[in-house]
Amino acid sequence: MFRPVDEQLKMLCAGAVQIETVDELRKKLEASRAASRPLRVKLGMDPTAPDIHLGHTVVLRKMREFQDLGHKAVLIIGDYTAMIGDPSGKTKTRPMLPPEAIKRNAETYFQQAGKALDTAPEKLEIRYNSEWLGKMNLADMLKLSSRVTAAQIFQRRDFKERLKNDVDIALSEFIYPLMQGWDSVVIRADVELGGTDQLFNNLVGRELQRDEKQEPQVVMVMPILEGLDGAQKMSKSLGNYIGVSEPPNEMFGKAMSISDDLMWRWYEMLPGKAEADIAALKAGHPMEAKKALAAALVERFHGANAAQAAREHFDNQFSKKKLDEVAEPLAVAAGKIGLIELVGKTGAFKSRGDIRRIIQEGGVQLDGEKQTDPKAVIEPRAGQILRAGKRVIRRIELAG
Repeated sequence: MFRPVDEQLKMLCAGAVQIETVDELRKKLEASRAASRPLRVKLGMDPTAPDIHLGHTVVLRKMREFQDLGHKAVLIIGDYTAMIGDPSGKTKTRPMLPPEAIKRNAETYFQQAGKALDTAPEKLEIRYNSEWLGKMNLADMLKLSSRVTAAQIFQRRDFKERLKNDVDIALSEFIYPLMQGWDSVVIRADVELGGTDQLFNNLVGRELQRDEKQEPQVVMVMPILEGLDGAQKMSKSLGNYIGVSEPPNEMFGKAMSISDDLMWRWYEMLPGKAEADIAALKAGHPMEAKKALAAALVERFHGANAAQAAREHFDNQFSKKKLDEVAEPLAVAAGKIGLIELVGKTGAFKSRGDIRRIIQEGGVQLDGEKQTDPKAVIEPRAGQILRAGKRVIRRIELAG
């Protein structure tokens, strides 16, 4: 049923920033394989907004790997913890959401998570933490609060920064890690996944499980995906995100808006491209690499046909001004010139035969108009944009 432990371990550890601990994960995988019992792999998501975004999919992708290896994903919809809001990485207290807003958002999560996870009942368990947290009374909460000291809570980096900057911290925010940790106790998690900003909360879960005489969960944290601005983490509250259910054209267009530096980071974290593949993409034109990334994202969540249509829509809408910003200059003598000779001046093709073929296939455009006659003779104008194939974009400059 389960692959060899070393094979599982290699796959699961890839891309993780920190694992507490690898030895424990190995032991759990060995026990799982021996008993033919899948591990219970937990991920909590608070429905503070209606969209699951690409930042979430970094962790969801790792959860899918566990599923593909035969283990069970346990997705906790934090409809109760969302009322407080996770303070991880926040510089101020979040406003408390009304129950009706949380309910609306939560209703969309299963469908969206299904774009990244295997939703077969034996592979995925969906739980709402209001099932247990909503039943706790004040005495229960006080008992839970006694498990962690104030000194431990103040070790959180985000709380330290807020105290340093004289920014208020609500008492409810101190309780959040305990509530998240209690989720692990209730569902008896073997592994908990999260971003690097979740490490403190995840480790609290380990301690609470120990207190309850459970085997502590392995904590595995993944890197944080930067949002569209390239500066802060992708966040619903910051509005710098791409939702997995956004229309294909909108998703494609947003992906095309990111910087080149961020593009390579996304290539590594989202499709999971290997270094050699990324190096090969860097050797080409960055505009084409970005289109390939945007298309891959759309295909992942909407299918290949939608990705192709989104790319064509983008190309049709792409203005000459924007092309001019990325085009390299191409010096051409004033006067008439054969189309094959013009394309040959780019130095991007090995032979006239290659150029003739790409022209006949409709791969050459001049100011957006396809040039399909290899025998054509044209009189180029300064500023025209020549496109040949997927990677060659040149701006004509007349010489002489």
